[in-house]
Amino acid sequence: MTATGIRLVIFDMDGTLADSFPWFVRVMGSVAERFDVRRIEPDDVEELRRLDSRGLLQWLGVPRWKLPLIARHMRALKAQHIGDIRLFPGVGRMLRDLTGRGIAIAIVSSDSEANVRQTLGPENAQLVGFYACGASLFGKHAKFKKVLRKFAIGAAEAITIGDEVRDAEAAARAGIAFAAVTWGYAHIDALRAANPALILSSMDEIARI
Repeated sequence: MTATGIRLVIFDMDGTLADSFPWFVRVMGSVAERFDVRRIEPDDVEELRRLDSRGLLQWLGVPRWKLPLIARHMRALKAQHIGDIRLFPGVGRMLRDLTGRGIAIAIVSSDSEANVRQTLGPENAQLVGFYACGASLFGKHAKFKKVLRKFAIGAAEAITIGDEVRDAEAAARAGIAFAAVTWGYAHIDALRAANPALILSSMDEIARI
């Protein structure tokens, strides 16, 4: 499949543009202790990458009422260590390619806009036409719809690119095509089961489609 007729690309941030998974695994020990949830050991990572978000929460033993507290803590914690998180190679070139073709770019993220902008850096950040940040774990579909309204673009002319099953589920709820990247959080088998419109195995493929 090629994404012909696309006028808007909506990106996830963590695991899609930013290589934040190593940082996430590193800090989860302290987070688990603070919020009294199950600790992630190195040998657990591959198993967890095959779970969707609901399965992960069940594995961790996180009740839904704790999610906003943990999300707020994680955003603050990341702000303290933002220098430890790098973009995946080729992000800047890819964003320039898209905007050079007149394609609008938005970012929908559970992280704060300040953290996203700082990770992108000023040159890349100015290429993004709209930031819809602070999404709840299962609230991205509402942010997707907000982005469509912002650009006055129909769902059929947009595509969202992410690395988690919840990204695929949110895109489906918003009526937007979903492209899965293979270099992020979720295992490729979990992503395939979510029936993405595209599976992308390199950053360069994003501009080529």
